[in-house]
Amino acid sequence: MYDEWKVDSRRMDAPINERVLQQTGLKVSSLYIAQIKQKYGFIKWDNYNSPKSESAKQPKCPPEKETAIVEALKHFHMI
Repeated sequence: MYDEWKVDSRRMDAPINERVLQQTGLKVSSLYIAQIKQKYGFIKWDNYNSPKSESAKQPKCPPEKETAIVEALKHFHMI
């Protein structure tokens, strides 16, 4: 895992998205990529745009897209 990618991992969203689309045909959002990055410890800051109410729900990344994103992260040697 490269430290410089941990610091600015947002710059990798477009290549990850392209890789997932080429390999699986699935379109993944930045939200899903961010959720997986947070799961693996890339993102450790609080969301400055957090929901106002506790009942606000954020969509979770589906398992098939999570698998595709993880494979893309492995391809780029991020995990």
